Amino acid sequence: MTTTTASHHLSPAFPGRAPWGTANKLRAWQQGAMERYVQEQPRDFLAVATPGAGKTTFALTLASWLLHHHVVQQVTVVAPTEHLKKQWAEAAARIGIKLDPDYSAGPLSKEYHGVAVTYAGVGVRPMLHRNRCEQRKTLVILDEIHHAGDSKSWGEACQEAFDPATRRLALTGTPFRSDTNPIPFVQYEEGNDGIRRSSADYTYGYGNALADGVVRPVIFLSYSGNMRWRTKAGDEIAARLGEPMTKDAIGQAWRTALAPTGEWIPNVLAAADKRLTEVRKGIPDAGGLVIATDQDSARAYAKILKKVTGESATVVLSDEKAASKKIDQFSADESRWMVAVRMVSEGVDVPRLAVGVYATTISTPLFFAQAVGRFVRSRRRGETASVFVPTIPMLLDFANEMEVERDHVLDKPKKGSDEENPFSEEDKLLADAERLEDEETEDQLPFEALESDAVFDRVLYDGAEFGMQAHPGSEEEQDYLGIPGLLEPDQVQLLLQKRQSRQIAHSRQKPAEEADLLEKPAEARPVVTHKQLLSLRKQLNTMVSAYTHQSGKPHGVIHNELRRVCGGPPSAEATAHQIQTRIAKVQEWATRMK
Repeated sequence: MTTTTASHHLSPAFPGRAPWGTANKLRAWQQGAMERYVQEQPRDFLAVATPGAGKTTFALTLASWLLHHHVVQQVTVVAPTEHLKKQWAEAAARIGIKLDPDYSAGPLSKEYHGVAVTYAGVGVRPMLHRNRCEQRKTLVILDEIHHAGDSKSWGEACQEAFDPATRRLALTGTPFRSDTNPIPFVQYEEGNDGIRRSSADYTYGYGNALADGVVRPVIFLSYSGNMRWRTKAGDEIAARLGEPMTKDAIGQAWRTALAPTGEWIPNVLAAADKRLTEVRKGIPDAGGLVIATDQDSARAYAKILKKVTGESATVVLSDEKAASKKIDQFSADESRWMVAVRMVSEGVDVPRLAVGVYATTISTPLFFAQAVGRFVRSRRRGETASVFVPTIPMLLDFANEMEVERDHVLDKPKKGSDEENPFSEEDKLLADAERLEDEETEDQLPFEALESDAVFDRVLYDGAEFGMQAHPGSEEEQDYLGIPGLLEPDQVQLLLQKRQSRQIAHSRQKPAEEADLLEKPAEARPVVTHKQLLSLRKQLNTMVSAYTHQSGKPHGVIHNELRRVCGGPPSAEATAHQIQTRIAKVQEWATRMK
């Protein structure tokens, strides 16, 4: 049987908020996933689809098909949060499936087709849900299934509760976790390297969704700046975001940037609001979201936004009873900004969000992907998303890997032997030092931010980096903040290249004394960690050693020659770009001698 019958009895309005040309029918990936499911009729099915692609629409269409064909008699949806279970119930009601989002125990009213619950709720009463599955044929939809691995108890509770289920549909936009807790009902397959990875039955990644026009292209605008903070011992430390630092120092500089008492966050929020104004020329109801680390910061950011915009921001705190209502209200109106702590990072559907500020120190790829996922949902062709981030190496790596599809790795990779890695001992020492610094900072050194300023650093798009550094409020910064909000993906790339070329040409015309910022394009200013810089130096020394044997010249002579030809200080003080230039030069010399 084909899936064309799957939606015969669905509401004409379903799926809601579909993009151009897809009203009253499924998107190609949803149709493809349906066809695979109907053909194979599996008990367990894992669908991985990028945030904003329409996982809810697919799942409810499948639920409708299974109910219509009497494969199942009831539906249980398990969601990560209270707000999301209500959102599921509302979406299901639009196609005639009634789910009770307030169910707690006992028999379910006959007017309902099932229930919507949270992972935490299942964790408290797994046997209640097991009994329901045993009494009637049940489809269990596990939304953002990776949350079932958040704690061992949640995973075990889900396993116990839904083991008797007739069908289980697992959904996620981010199937990877940073730990090795197995995710229930997910199949793991061992690769050639002996490592087990999660295996999806259907995958629809960001790259495919972008090509199909289902999601927006994301422009990341990165801001650097000078930071100064004080340790418990009274030591004052200064550093610049983006410069090579230990993991500990990066964390402290990052926290200094996000402190509402400094200049970094007000400047970045003002820049983000300018960007929002530009975007609203093409998307009149476009909204912005600031993701904060904690409630105090969220409230402080809202006050700054009120000064910048003259308009109150919606503040959403997860422990407030009115949180869901505030999100719904913001989604429906045309106000400018919402500030939230964590709870808006995943699954919450506010399609008009187009500009974001990543103002949190949470640094996992999972959270970053979920956060960016709030801005990519496309409503009409040409919409773009803009996310402002601090110049932190880890975040820029995440931004550059937007299209990388990850699986959950169940086993830790096997370490190479010391013979294969001659620097392994040094790496261990560095890791130990960073771990000790982290422990000291957390237990003994209360953090105090003293000063911060902001500098526009670069734009990241589609794995490439553009722009030269510029002061907030400058024409150069405005060049990038003023990019139109309605552009095709290939137009974004072309426009960024033109803006950078214009910036470089303008820079060359200025007298040297006016060049108060480092005037190099972003691609010539790689952002690296202290460890990465150490690795580059090792690579250079290895190349010089090899060339010593080839040329007969001493190490010191080769290093001096590299400095003379490439410029810059000794390698111990050289930047990543300077070291990379020297590596390329010594490789060129070695090739000529062969």
